Amino acid sequence: MSFEQQQIDPQLIEQARQQIRNLVNEIAQLARADIPPDEFYREFLPRVVGGLAAIGGAVWLAGENGRLILGYQVNLQEAKLHECSEEDQGRHARLLHRVLGSDEGILVAPHSGYGESDGEANPTDFLLVLAPLRTEVERVGVVEIFQRPNPRVETQRGYLRFLSQMCDLAAEYLKGRQLRQLADRQALWGQMEEFIRLVHGNLNPRTTAYVIANEGRRLIGCDRVTVAIRRGTKCRIEAISGQDVIDRRSNTVRLLTKLATVVTAADEPVWFTGDTRHLAPQVEEAIEDYVDQSHSKTVAVIPLRRPQLEPVAEEEPDKRPEPPPVVGALIVERIEDARLPETMVNRIKVVAEHAGAALANALEYHSLFLLPLWRAIGKWRVVVAARNLPRTIVILSVALAAAVALFVVPMPFKLQAKGTLEPSERYRVFTGIDGVVEEVFVDHGAKVSRGSELARLRNTDLEVEIRRVTGELVATLEDINKTHQVLLRGKGRLSEAERAQLQGRLAELEATLRSLEQQRELLLAKRKELTIFSPADGEVITWDVKNLLKERPVRRGDVLMEIANPQGDWQLEILMPERRMGHIARMRSAIKAANPQDDLDVEYVLASQPDRTLRGKVKEIHQAAEVREEHGNVVVIKVAINKSDLPIGVRPGAAVSAKVYCGKVSLVYWLLHDVIDFVRTRVLFRLF
Repeated sequence: MSFEQQQIDPQLIEQARQQIRNLVNEIAQLARADIPPDEFYREFLPRVVGGLAAIGGAVWLAGENGRLILGYQVNLQEAKLHECSEEDQGRHARLLHRVLGSDEGILVAPHSGYGESDGEANPTDFLLVLAPLRTEVERVGVVEIFQRPNPRVETQRGYLRFLSQMCDLAAEYLKGRQLRQLADRQALWGQMEEFIRLVHGNLNPRTTAYVIANEGRRLIGCDRVTVAIRRGTKCRIEAISGQDVIDRRSNTVRLLTKLATVVTAADEPVWFTGDTRHLAPQVEEAIEDYVDQSHSKTVAVIPLRRPQLEPVAEEEPDKRPEPPPVVGALIVERIEDARLPETMVNRIKVVAEHAGAALANALEYHSLFLLPLWRAIGKWRVVVAARNLPRTIVILSVALAAAVALFVVPMPFKLQAKGTLEPSERYRVFTGIDGVVEEVFVDHGAKVSRGSELARLRNTDLEVEIRRVTGELVATLEDINKTHQVLLRGKGRLSEAERAQLQGRLAELEATLRSLEQQRELLLAKRKELTIFSPADGEVITWDVKNLLKERPVRRGDVLMEIANPQGDWQLEILMPERRMGHIARMRSAIKAANPQDDLDVEYVLASQPDRTLRGKVKEIHQAAEVREEHGNVVVIKVAINKSDLPIGVRPGAAVSAKVYCGKVSLVYWLLHDVIDFVRTRVLFRLF
């Protein structure tokens, strides 16, 4: 079969028609699909080029200011438009604009103009088949096909007819997209209206932040929205969408706080989709730390501020006012998707604008000086209304009477402090020498008499020293005996010089002997101090003294135990804070001036019997203050009590709560004396 016969084979023609019908059906399905324009053109143009068996093609889209920009191309380099001169490229551009402004497609032969034109021309070696992309509302662009030159006229018309039909299908896609955009915009405006109504409906900063986070997340369509409020130079996370309570100690919240603080300090929005090369170093570090913790793929941080209301004239740039201060930050996150569509960006910007205004209003309202007072004044008209006037008069009368009572009614002024019950006869047992406790002969509660053994110490160094001195003492005695024997045996045989030398040696040894005997006596006296004796009759009150002291190293002057006489008199020891001693000193001076034998009254209760109040009299106040770990600076006050008032079985050191009577004062001072003293010492003293 020859080549000419294959060209006119009906079966092949039918196959070609079927392929074209399939292409048309595919393009029709694309026109009904809800896909982005760039994806549609990426699928649309190759099918059109393939259906026309063309060299290539391009989709030119109408941009701003009437310019045409390349939307998609197939083999555009084959047309060699980039090799043409600027004049030829301008003619080609004018040709595209002519098609964009018309309602029908055109055919332009290679290197030719188009009718009586304004310089429109085809500078390429190919036949140009052009058709407009348009809807009833707007002109979207132009589809340009680069076809082989010099086909038959009927074939050219077929090319143009096919391209026009495909552009009509593309127009159906554009119409459907416009309808969907209108529907989405209508839904968006409904959501936006609800968001604006809610976000501006409250002047509480925390409530406003919660509304922004939760309603903003719904409007933006993201995974999480966080609102941070700026306090000074730092931010505080105030609300996170979907969370009622915020754990500010968690790593995520701490890193989020750091990120918001850094971005608001830089005062520039941050759009993170995985690449941090364009970010400042401090912002890059903060956002990487947070993303490592939260695993978010997309993070947008927008500083919030009150919108600029006053427009600035272009001819007066020097008079541009300072932008409003940043009041917080809006943090938007997508966890699984790293894309940031343009529609989402626009929604984020709208939410940020209204959120900044609402948050600024709420913060400004709550920063008003004496806001509760102004609210009360605003409600004053309701208070003085005729139907509420009797009730108002009664309330004011009660309030006035209470105010007068604060300064007129006297109250007994009693200063409270903690203390302990102790026997008056108490003795501390000290060590007179360094050593290690070898044995303890008594235990807690043991009855002891004066001079009885309490414990025994061990001092190895002392024993070594005693043995050394004893050894030297014995050696010295032996030397003395030997010297005496030499003098006796050599009588009459020793010269005067030798005898004088031996007598001198003997005198030296006797002096050494006396010194060693004195040393031994002192060391033996020290050894006696290793045994600890009771200084008085009484009872051991140190708890678990055996386990406390056994094998314990001690130094001279350490307290080993305490002995008290519970059968004798008892006293109360109060640890009064030093800051309250002024009241006690003044009252005590007044009492002593009236009666030198009298003193301050004291009330106290035992921790074991809080239902029973006992009384006593101050008998001694220490002249120096002490520092106690639990109570701070205190002054010890000793109080004489009646032993018969104490319950049976009371133990030394029993905890009590005591009150020292300091006269009578006004009710207001009785209630607020600590506050008044604080103001006097910390405020008025520093000011004046």
